[in-house]
Amino acid sequence: MIGVDWGTTSLRAYRIGASGPATDRLDRPGGILTVPQGGFPAALRDAIGPWLAAGETRVLLCGMVGSRQGWVEAPYLRCPAGPAEIAAATTAIPFAGAELRLIPGLTTEDEGGVPDVMRGEETKLVALAESLGTALACLPGTHSKWARLEDGRVTGFATHMTGETFAALSQHTILARTSVDGPDVPEAFSRGVDRARQPGGLLHHLFGARTLHLMGRLEQAETRSFLSGLLIGHEIVAAASGVTAVHLAGAAHLSALYAAALARNGIAVTQHDPDLVASGLRQIGRSLGWV
Repeated sequence: MIGVDWGTTSLRAYRIGASGPATDRLDRPGGILTVPQGGFPAALRDAIGPWLAAGETRVLLCGMVGSRQGWVEAPYLRCPAGPAEIAAATTAIPFAGAELRLIPGLTTEDEGGVPDVMRGEETKLVALAESLGTALACLPGTHSKWARLEDGRVTGFATHMTGETFAALSQHTILARTSVDGPDVPEAFSRGVDRARQPGGLLHHLFGARTLHLMGRLEQAETRSFLSGLLIGHEIVAAASGVTAVHLAGAAHLSALYAAALARNGIAVTQHDPDLVASGLRQIGRSLGWV
């Protein structure tokens, strides 16, 4: 089978067998926002045409291609959900020469009844859930996902807009005037993580990033690292309070920051290969009887 992770800015595709790593893969620009109306069939065929010509007849899609801005909007599937539930909720899309199915995103609600959603990350999470049993997993990113895994299923999750908030604050607020781009400063990052555990709240702590610099207690070259540590620290306080262990899967640099912040909070960290999509797609494909 072919598995495709089609996001906002890029497309990744894998040739997937019954076991082992993907036998072939491609990674290219051409996210959903670049596809003209009605152009998804042609764009997909342009990407995976050689594999179809080689005899592949089943294609499983995940990611933002199933959003309102994508090819077909796939309804969200409510947690708890594992490969079997996800496979049963896939949406068939007509496509000449192959059976094409679209994976739903997942949805849950927090304690206040406010909904949360994900699209694409569910494939990584079911891959982790298969081997971890009961665990708390973190997928750091622009919108970080913290997911509870139990018995091979995603039972709930929470999204934190930490990455996007860092970009907005460091580029478009008064904090941009007291910081400069440059290498990470681990000591300043740790100060930010530690500050997040102190009283006062995030909004007050954010202004402190400015006043520390004004009073000569935080160098301009340290401000971005302090802000990064402060935001990630607050995320960890909110998402991992009382937790003793977290499983991380994300880009190397960002995962290293999260691992350092978690360790600073006394939480054990296990890091996993971030390229889990093919494994998750295989599990869902197995539930469909495709592999």
